[in-house]
Amino acid sequence: MGAPDRSLATSNSMQRVKVYRLNDDGKWDDQGTGHVTVDYLERSEELGLCVVDEEDNETLFLHRISSDDIYRKQEDTIISWRDPEYSTELALSFQETTGCSYIWDHICNVQRNLHFNSLNNDTFHRMNSELRELPAIELSTLPLILKIVVESGIADQMRLVELIVANQDFFKKLMDIFLICEDLENLDGLHMIYKIVRGIILLNSSQIFEKIFGDELIMDIIGSLEYDPEVPHVQHHRNFLKEHVIFKEAIPIKDPSVLSKIHQTYRIGYLKDVVLARVLDESTIANLNSIIHANNALVVSLLKDDNTFIQELFIRLKLPTTSEESKKNLVRFLHEFCSLSKNLQMVQQLRLFRDLMNEGIFDVIADVLQSPDKKFVLTGTDILILFLNQDPNLLRSHVVRKEGIPLLGLLVQGLITDFGEEMHCQFFEILRCLLDSFTLSGATQRETVVEIFYENHLGQLIGVIAVSCPSEGLYRLSNKVGHSGVLKNQSTVKPEILSNICELLCFCVLHHPYKIKSNFLVDNVIDKVLLLTQRREKYLVVAAVRFVRTILSRHDDDLTSHFIRNNLLKPIIDAFVANGNRYNLLNSAVLDLFEYIFKENLKSLVKYIVDSFWNQLVQFEYLTSIQSLKVKYEQCLDAFGTRGATLIVLDPRTRIEERALEKEEEDYFNEERYNGTGKEERAVVEALVLH
Repeated sequence: MGAPDRSLATSNSMQRVKVYRLNDDGKWDDQGTGHVTVDYLERSEELGLCVVDEEDNETLFLHRISSDDIYRKQEDTIISWRDPEYSTELALSFQETTGCSYIWDHICNVQRNLHFNSLNNDTFHRMNSELRELPAIELSTLPLILKIVVESGIADQMRLVELIVANQDFFKKLMDIFLICEDLENLDGLHMIYKIVRGIILLNSSQIFEKIFGDELIMDIIGSLEYDPEVPHVQHHRNFLKEHVIFKEAIPIKDPSVLSKIHQTYRIGYLKDVVLARVLDESTIANLNSIIHANNALVVSLLKDDNTFIQELFIRLKLPTTSEESKKNLVRFLHEFCSLSKNLQMVQQLRLFRDLMNEGIFDVIADVLQSPDKKFVLTGTDILILFLNQDPNLLRSHVVRKEGIPLLGLLVQGLITDFGEEMHCQFFEILRCLLDSFTLSGATQRETVVEIFYENHLGQLIGVIAVSCPSEGLYRLSNKVGHSGVLKNQSTVKPEILSNICELLCFCVLHHPYKIKSNFLVDNVIDKVLLLTQRREKYLVVAAVRFVRTILSRHDDDLTSHFIRNNLLKPIIDAFVANGNRYNLLNSAVLDLFEYIFKENLKSLVKYIVDSFWNQLVQFEYLTSIQSLKVKYEQCLDAFGTRGATLIVLDPRTRIEERALEKEEEDYFNEERYNGTGKEERAVVEALVLH
């Protein structure tokens, strides 16, 4: 291949630079300022750097570009090198970064052409037209091999892959040369080998990957990629893998093929994410990911089929003599084992999770959830979520058994315990999945879980809200709430916990309308949840409003009457009025509630709100929602033929007092009939509600 056209070289734009030379004292001397070009040297076919003085247009500096790797680009505006002819250090400092990049690219192009011209022209022509064989793997042929790897077209790349795969000693010989260059500190050779190995990896051949990722070659391959010519310092990837990466075996793995795949998978991931992270294309990354997934699937498959391995794992987990640290390592291994199982086929995944359930994994998780170590508890909840994502009925089938009932209690306890915000979300999602009534399978198990939850744990959650929102002389916790021992220290419950409880109650309203109705009417649940309106955290007040909105969306006449009879919207109206003219989430939530009431034509609620609270709401009459509520109220009066009645009927305080008396009577009868363990009486009420 010949040199570039002279017209191309002479058309280069001038770049303003300062020329520096390193003197004997180790200081840089300023040789002058001018404009640099890449051009042919006088009476020569060689290209060089020419700097023309900007003042007198005299030649300030000439340098023949060498094929040796002597040039360095620093800080985006400096190109420096050691001139082999004069044994001195030189540097060009550019005014603009674009000018520096422009000249740097030309130097690299000239060096590339010099490398190619040094090759035998006949050999190169034969290789370029049709790639028939690879040259011998020697230090002297590295430039030719580099050109073949980097410059081959698509057809030649396919042929190149075939030749490399067919040559059993290709990589062994290449790595032998790499080790020799490393011993001799031959940077030119090391840089070429880096480019060759990188180019071969970018060929993205699974057959080649199978060879280079083997135990014999992988560390040398990673070592050859430590000498990136574009990185100023040598990387130490092998040192990191050998000395800093520690492989922990929670339980000894006796199969050498499994161990080999585990180590190989980690190294491939390290190569992908660290060593070549900035040079790999998307298709190569996808291929490497598929190899990692295949390895993970093979490891999990081999381990799950090893009955002695699984049995020994659970024996150690259940032994009382197993140390706390060993148990944590075993559970972490179990978590990773379950996580990697997603690489298996769906049928194999389900079989594995069933086997783990039969071995007693849920009993292990129950112990984990009682640990004071928050991270350890998080690992346990992660395992449960993996099971729920696979098949929720596996966990449900355990919870409905006598020995599994405590696990549900631990999940509820986790929801109301201060584990941190992330943990609250974990417990919330697990409970919501267990109580989900929209799943198509496992109806019997699901109903049993729901029954256990309402019988044993709903009062526990409501009690947490009640004790965290004290109200003077209005609501007192009685033995009726149950689980009083759990609530002793709940007076400082974190707001996030209360928010999650309220969210779970909204979920229950939508999924279990009949269970909710019977429990809400008997135990004054709505009254207690509305205590959240007394909290100073506005988002908790909004949560209470959303809870009411969710209940009203059921269009249940009994629940609607319960709201009116017990004046249950008063806390929400009070909070709305206290919020004043602030346009915030609370304002929007209450106005949305009003809009829902009049749009759904809930006439009894419209009349109740206007009759009881219009004196408070009249100051907000300029709001569209309040106006619409008033219009709907007047339409209701027209329908009843009472249009002439005043908006504020008699004395509203009298109406509130009457409702308070009604509520007092209802509480009295509730205490008489349902206090204590009256399951039979409750069953009668539930039967009446259901019918």
